[in-house]
Amino acid sequence: MKSRRVLLVLLFVFGFYYLTTHMWHTGSVSALVGRIAPNLASTTANAPLGAFELTEAHAQPAYDTEEQNNIAVYKRVLPSVVNITSTAVAFDFFYGAVPQQGQGSGFVLDKQGLILTNNHVIENAQRVEVQLWDKHKYKAQIVNVDKAHDLALLKINAPNLVPVELASSSGLQVGQKVFAIGNPFGLSGTMTRGIISAIRSVRGPAGGGIEDAIQTDAAINPGNSGGPLMNSRGQVIGINTMIASNNGVDQSAGIGFAIPMNTARAVLDDIAKYGHVRRPTLAFLPLEIGPDLADQIGLPSDYGLLVQRVYPGGAAEIAGLKGGTQKAYLGNTPVMLGGDLIVAINGTEVTSMQDVSSVMNSHKAGDTVTVTVFRAKKRMEIKVTLTDAKDQQTTV
Repeated sequence: MKSRRVLLVLLFVFGFYYLTTHMWHTGSVSALVGRIAPNLASTTANAPLGAFELTEAHAQPAYDTEEQNNIAVYKRVLPSVVNITSTAVAFDFFYGAVPQQGQGSGFVLDKQGLILTNNHVIENAQRVEVQLWDKHKYKAQIVNVDKAHDLALLKINAPNLVPVELASSSGLQVGQKVFAIGNPFGLSGTMTRGIISAIRSVRGPAGGGIEDAIQTDAAINPGNSGGPLMNSRGQVIGINTMIASNNGVDQSAGIGFAIPMNTARAVLDDIAKYGHVRRPTLAFLPLEIGPDLADQIGLPSDYGLLVQRVYPGGAAEIAGLKGGTQKAYLGNTPVMLGGDLIVAINGTEVTSMQDVSSVMNSHKAGDTVTVTVFRAKKRMEIKVTLTDAKDQQTTV
């Protein structure tokens, strides 16, 4: 019995030795594995350290639902996204005129060749060139610009253009999934993904305010400017315009901003109707009021916009709105108190400048709105005809 066990052990050791020293290198073992597990394939590679086996799947694994949607959005929108190269001429003391190039992104609005991008992408350019997804390049004409909103409208003459699908930017929710496609650092056709991190007012690249700007953590870098920010269906909800830089480093820090599509629509409508932007304004200097400040000042409402000043010749002054007459300080900031407190426009409560911006986006210069104010303790409704922002030195 004992000798039988010894014999079995010797047979096992001999068999293992023969298998690993003779059959392994001939591929017999890998063929046996292939028959047992048909979804796996073995590749034998010779290397300085000896032979080793790589096991690979025969078939590409299936994409999950999320991956399928990512791929579908990319394939659908990529033909509509363009790379923009702007060339300007700078003058150097030693070399004279020196061409300088900048890059950005944009997207096709219609089959006639209209393209939307940021104004800062093409500002001061002597030549603008657009490259489509198929690598064809076209000289672009600058149709119109709106520096206040950092938008520019270009036109190219090209066949078979694929326009984007636009969506409203109202009703966007923090946490909503978004995609960005553009030309970061010259790497064309790059898509990144993230969520809407916040909806807030920010100061744009030219110093003007961007109301209801879409903040996102989708990676946005130099070269993405002017490209589309899209929802999960590939519809454009914003125009990527700037990033919050960290210590002056121009690269993504997870905080990017896009101009809302509704703002861009209002600009495009003005250009289509009048040939230029007629941005409406109430033309006053506001102070946003919250419950604590309202209690300190003794206001009849715990929300609204306090009129500190009305600008000469503007809508608010013409309609008879009153600015402040009493100088005071909030911390180190001087303010004017005693003016009208705006609490609603056209029956909709006004709690911030974003509310006013929403009203302006749905109107044009020359329209009349009803402004509800408190003058001291008296509630009043005043008809205000909106004036053109370009006619005001400082506008709201």
